[in-house]
Amino acid sequence: MKLNELTLKESIDALDKKEVKIEEIYEDLDQVYQAKNKDLNIYLSVNKEALNEAKKASQKPLRGLPIAVKDNFCTIGLPTTASSNVLDGFMPAYESTVTKKLKENGGVIFGKTNMDAWAHGSSTETSDFGRTLNPRNIEHLPGGSSGGSAAAIAADMSIAAIGSETAGSIRQPAAWCGTVGFKPSYGRVSRFGVVSMASSTDSPGPLTKTVEDACLLLNAFAGPDERDATCNVEKSPDFTSFIGQSIKGMKIGVVYQDVKEIGETNQKLLQELNILKELGAEVEIVKAMDPHHAIGVYTVVQRAEVSSNLARYDGIRYGKDRSFFGEEGKKRIMLGTYTLTKGHADQYYNLAQKVRTLYLENYKELFKKYDILVSPTSPSYAKKIGASLDAAMFGELEDMLLEPSSITGLPGINVPFYRDETSNLYLGASFVAPMWKEESIIKVADAFEKNTKWNSWRNK
Repeated sequence: MKLNELTLKESIDALDKKEVKIEEIYEDLDQVYQAKNKDLNIYLSVNKEALNEAKKASQKPLRGLPIAVKDNFCTIGLPTTASSNVLDGFMPAYESTVTKKLKENGGVIFGKTNMDAWAHGSSTETSDFGRTLNPRNIEHLPGGSSGGSAAAIAADMSIAAIGSETAGSIRQPAAWCGTVGFKPSYGRVSRFGVVSMASSTDSPGPLTKTVEDACLLLNAFAGPDERDATCNVEKSPDFTSFIGQSIKGMKIGVVYQDVKEIGETNQKLLQELNILKELGAEVEIVKAMDPHHAIGVYTVVQRAEVSSNLARYDGIRYGKDRSFFGEEGKKRIMLGTYTLTKGHADQYYNLAQKVRTLYLENYKELFKKYDILVSPTSPSYAKKIGASLDAAMFGELEDMLLEPSSITGLPGINVPFYRDETSNLYLGASFVAPMWKEESIIKVADAFEKNTKWNSWRNK
């Protein structure tokens, strides 16, 4: 086995036992990068000093291991483009809190990964630097907007990765690429230094090979940050302490079984959830608020916040002028500006916020009875290349099952629950918990992963 195929936990253990050297891990990783990146288009830039930085971090928690970082995190010494021509070649003057903490804990940025431009999309086809392909099947998309980070894991072109989610942008590409994707509670991780998309839902988080790896990475960068007023002021727990715990007696509600367009996916998920019953959890189908309503809420709120956040990119302080915006960015700016104008705000934006509150109330009621809610992450397998190009609402429809938890700030994780042998494509399960209750989804997701056959790194 090549060392780049190790999980984060396996890599740390192997280094501690002196079974491998950090140079050997980087050598194997560089080989797969050289062989695959040109075709898959995962990395937009790479860190030429990565190995030297790794040697200096050998005693820190992450041991100098290589981490892929989505290209909307500001990084000193590496470009940050958000995959847009507007920021082509932009070199930040400061470091994002996430990458700063990552480095302080011994993680090394191997490179910056491709994404939908400005994180607008769920395909990584809106990138101004070309689409990324799904390593599981190159005729299909990796999802988005963190498609490059998910693909880096699926291709073993990184030991672990970081992405960001506004409504599905971590969990959906994780589902399509057959990896783990962990969206923490909104405010659990600082947004400082992340190119803003929709400020009320943006959530940085890990994309990894296993649930335990996600916890290790989240330990490195979660926690308070005085530079982000929306960040939780309380110290985060040790997320790895919830690995391997019993789920006996936990109550799990299966939602969205009544959504007709995902009937086949729902049936496959129900079969796999039987393992949770065998492990002692109570599992039952429950009706939740229709996720279709979240499409409208997210579309209006996200476009409105986009129009505000992208107003700063006028070519005066940094970047190129507004003529360099791509088609998707222009559409979102115009729609968002329209919904906020006098006479339309009450009709669209304020109404959307009221419906958002209804979702909060619905979750409040559901979590009085259930510890966890579970559904498919995405309605179906990864779509084919080009699927998003003539579909105005492509992302909103593919993220439909995740948008309710995103607009309400709840933590969620994707874990693979099925692989089609013919196409080699995966389906993912989304486990969602109340705010600040990441421990509940860690326990359940870890138990599910360890007792099923769908994780390709645990079942080599």
